[in-house]
Formats: sequence, structure tokens, C-alpha cells
Amino acid sequence: MMKKILLVSGFLIFTLSQNFIFGQVPYQTNQYLEEARKNKFVNFDKAVHNYEKSIDYFTYKKDTLNLINSIHELSELYGHNLNYGKSYDGYWKALFLAEESNDEFSKSRVYQSLGWLYSFYNRNKKALENFDNALRISKNLFSKKEIDAGYLISDYFSIASFYRYNRDFETAKKYVDSCYIHFRSQNSDVQNYFLESERGFLLATSGEFDIAEEMLTNSYEYFKKNNESYLVIVHYFFAQLYQMKRDVDKSKFHYTQSLELSGKYNSHMNYQIINHKELSQIYYGSEKYKQAFFHLNKAIGLENKIFGINSKNNEYLFEIKDKYRIQKNKQEQILNEQKLLKLEHKQKISTLRSILLFVTLFSLIVFGFMVFKNLKRKHKREKILLKQKQKLKLKENKKAIELKNKELAKSALQLIEKDEFIAGLKNTLTDNKEDLNPNSINKVIKSIKSGVGSNWKEFEARFIDINQDFYKKIKKDFPPLTQTDLKICALIKLNFSSKDMSSLLGISIESVHTSRYRLRKKLKLERNDNLVEFVSQY
Repeated sequence: MMKKILLVSGFLIFTLSQNFIFGQVPYQTNQYLEEARKNKFVNFDKAVHNYEKSIDYFTYKKDTLNLINSIHELSELYGHNLNYGKSYDGYWKALFLAEESNDEFSKSRVYQSLGWLYSFYNRNKKALENFDNALRISKNLFSKKEIDAGYLISDYFSIASFYRYNRDFETAKKYVDSCYIHFRSQNSDVQNYFLESERGFLLATSGEFDIAEEMLTNSYEYFKKNNESYLVIVHYFFAQLYQMKRDVDKSKFHYTQSLELSGKYNSHMNYQIINHKELSQIYYGSEKYKQAFFHLNKAIGLENKIFGINSKNNEYLFEIKDKYRIQKNKQEQILNEQKLLKLEHKQKISTLRSILLFVTLFSLIVFGFMVFKNLKRKHKREKILLKQKQKLKLKENKKAIELKNKELAKSALQLIEKDEFIAGLKNTLTDNKEDLNPNSINKVIKSIKSGVGSNWKEFEARFIDINQDFYKKIKKDFPPLTQTDLKICALIKLNFSSKDMSSLLGISIESVHTSRYRLRKKLKLERNDNLVEFVSQY
């Protein structure tokens, strides 16, 4: 699933920045298109409304070239906002119009976009086929000087990003180098920070951290002034860099910054999934399970929204609505039927219909199987998530109680040390009565004796606060237990020695042994039964 998300990321990176990276697009504009572009990252509904108005305008004008561009830009907007079903629809429609009008330039742009859509659904072979189609057309148009180098660079950039997200960094570097070759041939004195940030990340994967950090820092300064929403991606690159360097704090900071900027500008929403997952791993490694669970839950929720069985994106895939292919198949079918009618080959028509029926039935069976399989997978995933959640909660509770009991035991030991000190002081005062004022000595000894009892009350109050149901549960199972027995049980639960018990309770060690012996009888324990283990289970 993470691979899918990264591929989606590449698609959105490119579609968002395409018009800004590589120069001006050779299309006309209108008031609706300008308004749509102004609102695409501010007011989604308003942008969609104006794109639809622009489509109506160019349809009325019968301007197919610019109609295709408006449909293409609207599809990019839907993709940017994770509505891949409508994005698919738009690209298919644009490609159909481009083929009908023999518009090679528009075909290359749509092929590139379709490449990304196939990529994030793991149809990598089909994705590369579309990317190669786009690059092939652009090379041909560039050789004829019908387009500038920017569009050729954009196709190399797409393939470089594709290989990067598939973690084939060496191939990605080759395509980035191709981008630089063509870019430098046109802009020798200009720096391209989209390419710089991409190259910086790739250098980090080779261990060249200092150079990578410098390139990303320069890119950060540029985008901070010119395109702050793109910092969502730059911060992600920084986070990955510091993660490779094992600098957890800086990595966590940049993932958080990427999340905040994504929410602020309502852009690159897919990076929220990646950042939440990475933060979950970081917090889990730091044993901060509550934060780890929070970020993991956020990531899974977003994943299910985009890629889950009930998402709009998968509805389009599972319903087999590749409208572009259906349209082409219909055209071929009409031509075939006309030939068959002319040749009066009725038998062939019947055979063709039988084949189509079989394919349809087979497709429906496959579709049903896929739906069932995905439902089963989703149910299993939900069960695993629930178990993980329960396990994490139990672990946190157990850890908290253990920590508090340790603190309580430590506090009790401090009280015991205090009592031992006071007892020593008492003995010293008693041994030196003749040299001191008798009345003052008696007052001190009396206050020491009263202090021993208050130590137990303080300890018992804290013990009950931490182990609220301990006395209730053990008293319920063994009603004959006295208050002294319950005190002994509490100290046994904390694994106190007989010496520590005698100090805290103010009784002799022999009395403690006697109390433990009587307690075993009341608890009906055999000779081989472990008293500590038995009491600890309450």
C-alpha cells in the first residue's frame, strides 16, 4: 500500500508543478479558466465550477485543442484532491478527443497523466507504456521544432519520479540527468529547484548527505518565497534525509511540518498518509505507543478512504469502466459489423456475439470474485487493527500500573530507611538518658512511636489509589482475611522482604513470618504453591 501512496505522490507532484517548471503551455485561455486556476488550491468547488464553464465555452466555440486542455486541467484538479475516478473519466475523454482530432501534443500530455494513474494501481507495465508513448511523441514534436524542450523535460521528469518511487534510484538518476541536459541547453544561467530538490533526495540515497542537504536547503529557500505549498514535498525529502542519517528529532520535525503545510494549503493531501505512517514508526521506536497508534490510525483511515474497497476510486476500477477502451472497441465493432453485413456472414456475427457474451459473463464473474476477495481482506485487516489497538491499550495500562507500583515500592523503602534512622536515633537517646533532659527525651521518643503508624497509613492510601480493586477482589475470594492479613498481602504483591515488612508495619520479623504462615493457611495454599505468585494475580 505504501508503494501506491508514493506513486500517487509522484503524480500529484508533477501535475501540480508542470505548468510552473517548464514554461508556458501553448493553449488559449478565457475568464473561466483564469478564475479556475486562481482558486484551484483555495476553493475546490469554485475551481471545478469554472473549469466546467470553460469546457462549455470551448465546446460552444468548437475549439477542440483548448477544450482538451480544460478537461485535462480539471482532471488534474480531481487527481490532486484524490478523486481518481473522475480524474480517470476526464483523461479518457481528453484522449478520445485528441485521437479524433489528431492532436499529437495533447495526446502526449494525457498519456503522461494516464501513466501515473496506472502506476499507483501497480499496473507498472501499463504505466511505462503510457510514459514511453508520451516521451516518444514529445521527441518527435521537439525534433520538428513544434514544441520547446520544456515538454520533453517533463516526460523525462515523470519517468525519473516513477523509478524513484519504485526505489530504482540508479535508473531515476539517469532520467534526472536527461532532464538537466535538456534544461541546460535552454537555460544555462537559470536554476530549476524542482529538479534540484529531486536530485538532492537521490544524492541522499547514495549517502552524499552534505551535498543533498545543501541542495534541499536552497530549494527550501526558493519555494518559501515562490511556492510555499511545494514545501510539503521538500519537508518530506528533508525528513527522509535525516532518517537516513538517524537524526530522529529532525526527521520527526520535518514530517510534522509537511503535515501542517498540507493542511494549511489543502494540497498534496496524499503526503498526509506517508507522514502519518513515518511518524507512527518513529514514535513506536521511541516506545511512545499512544502517539504511534494515533498516527497509524490516521494513516489507515486515509488509506481506506483512497484505496479501500468502498472508495470511489476502486468503484471505477471494479466496475470495469475504462470508457476510452470501450469507445474504441465500439468503433471497431461497428466497422466489423458493416463488413460482415456486406459479406452476409451471419454466422460470424452470431459467433462474435457469443464471444462478447462469454467475455461479459466472465468479466462479471471475475468482478464478483475480486469484490468478495477484497471484502474478506478488509474484514481481516479490521480485525488485525482491532487486536493491535486492544493489545496496545492493555500494554499501556499494564506498564502504567507497573511504573506506579515501582514508585510506591521506592517510596515505601524510603519510609523504611527513615524508620531505621529514627530507630537508631531513639536508641542513641535512650543510651544517653543520663546526659540529657529526661522530659525532652521522652517527648522525642513518644513522637517517634506515633510516626511509625502514620507511615503505614500514607503507604496504604497510595497503594489503594494504584491498585483500586485489590483488597475487594481478594476479600471476596477469601472473606476470613483480617486487616493484618490484607496488609501482608499488599506488601507481598510489591515483593517486599520480611525485614522491610517488619519495618513498615512496626512489628518483629518473627511476627511477619507467623503472619505469612497463617495467611497461607487462610488462602488454602499447598506447600509447593508460591505465595508471591498467587497474590500477584489479584
